[in-house]
Amino acid sequence: MISGRILVVDDEPQIHRFLTPALTAAGYEPLRAENAVEALRQAAAQAPDLVLLDLGLPDMDGQEVLRRLRAFSSVPVIVLSARDREAEKIAALDNGADDYVEKPFALGELLARIRTALRRTGASTPPAEALHVADLTIMHDATHRGDAPLPLTKKEHALLLLLVRNRGRVLTHRQLLTALWGPAHTEDVAYLRVYIGQLRKHLGEGAAKLIVTEPGVGYRLLDDT
Repeated sequence: MISGRILVVDDEPQIHRFLTPALTAAGYEPLRAENAVEALRQAAAQAPDLVLLDLGLPDMDGQEVLRRLRAFSSVPVIVLSARDREAEKIAALDNGADDYVEKPFALGELLARIRTALRRTGASTPPAEALHVADLTIMHDATHRGDAPLPLTKKEHALLLLLVRNRGRVLTHRQLLTALWGPAHTEDVAYLRVYIGQLRKHLGEGAAKLIVTEPGVGYRLLDDT
């Protein structure tokens, strides 16, 4: 049974080689990002239950990643860093980190800190394998109406999946654009409108009405259950 999805953000391959099997053995589903852009995209698109974040990333300082992440997500973040200065720890906590673990670290202690952070947020149940909206069944890689697959592009499907996973909540233009196209495209609102329009056409009248436009803010999927 999966106890949560954990996004590991680190540019060191050996960290992933060490943590991936360890997290899997502990019952978690590890996700991998090796730079800041990919980390922010996955944080928005994959909705992890917890993030393990290195501060020394190749394309952006981890402190800035924390600030950008907190603009759209409250996911627990544990910083894993070789930076041991008190000022770095204070800055990370002020920027939104929930905990700070120095490298090198003991696996047992890290797993205990992960369990503590997940208990605080109540993130202990695995995501559903299939989601249902109106007459649609949405899975990780495809959407069906009855037994027939809908002809969605990968990007349209990712957009639908993101809306469904957050049904009832307003997702801002920035959140959606970051999740689907990365932090460099947060101002491309017109592009997002085109994809929302295409998605509504594919879904048909009933399901399309569930995607509500919040003028000047973003979009929300009505909870039809």
